Amino acid sequence: MTEENVFKWPITIYYEDTDVGGLVYHSNYLKFFERARTELLRSIGVSQQSMFDDNASFVVRHMNIDFLKGARLDEKLVIRTKADAVRKASIEFCQDLVNNDGQILCKATVRVACINPVTMKPIAIPENIKSEISK
Repeated sequence: MTEENVFKWPITIYYEDTDVGGLVYHSNYLKFFERARTELLRSIGVSQQSMFDDNASFVVRHMNIDFLKGARLDEKLVIRTKADAVRKASIEFCQDLVNNDGQILCKATVRVACINPVTMKPIAIPENIKSEISK
């Protein structure tokens, strides 16, 4: 992932994120990546609540995740997120979790679809979001 148009979100690994051996439990990586995508939206002025108010929501449509090396208790890491492909009703994000040495611990490709949360049908991504996230 190149540094151009990459959103960075720092995290610390807490006890509650780990298993008995002090390694991050595998499903928590999904939570970390979700939080980083939410913070990316906030950074461009979009809240999840405002989207709901406008009858729009993002849902995960597809995910490919690769666990390369376990993250450990008390580590300070960075999640890098980049919108790789913005389409009419979906966005594909590339995300990775990186340690202070620049080593990628986990990486994922996540496709989210924009839907109307009432009808659960796909809708076009609002133009303000599409234009900001494409920058």
